[in-house]
Amino acid sequence: MKNMLRRKPLIAVVGDGDCLPESEAYRKAYELGALLVCEGYRVLTGGRGGVMEAASRGAHESPDCSAGDVIALLPGHDPAGANGWADVVIPTGLSHARNTIVAQSDAIVAVGGGAGTLSEMALAWVHLRLVVALRARGWSEKLADTRLDERIRYPDIPDDRVFGVDDAAGAVAVLRERLSRYGRRLTPT
Repeated sequence: MKNMLRRKPLIAVVGDGDCLPESEAYRKAYELGALLVCEGYRVLTGGRGGVMEAASRGAHESPDCSAGDVIALLPGHDPAGANGWADVVIPTGLSHARNTIVAQSDAIVAVGGGAGTLSEMALAWVHLRLVVALRARGWSEKLADTRLDERIRYPDIPDDRVFGVDDAAGAVAVLRERLSRYGRRLTPT
């Protein structure tokens, strides 16, 4: 008999890798990680510091966290480079090219961020993923509630855009409401 377990959606949390624990971005990412796991999602990050550490920590410390819910997709070769909150550590050795893999998550939520975050958001957009941006200093704030280009990604979603939100609860609300509508996968040409 085939195993009928439901696959948990994978949500990538991307953003400022240098933010400190006392920052607003870190706090928002921590709350986001915890709420994502409570909603039944798995959390994928780049596995290092700042927003990645905060989201991983929040997810790991959630009372609903189970083994395998916190995944670190490292840019380097050494698994020891991961923050201590990841259950699964995957060293890719791909540097920034690993952002293409991040874009294969079911959705991306950005919290602040610089050029690396910008590339992850753009790749997710190109790969037809749901993109959510918390209004936190950086690219997520700049791109909140915008379209990254004029392509029609989903003809049946006329308000398709980077969905801007103010907090973790807003991000989870967008995921809950919209994720099922963003299921197409890019077909290579």
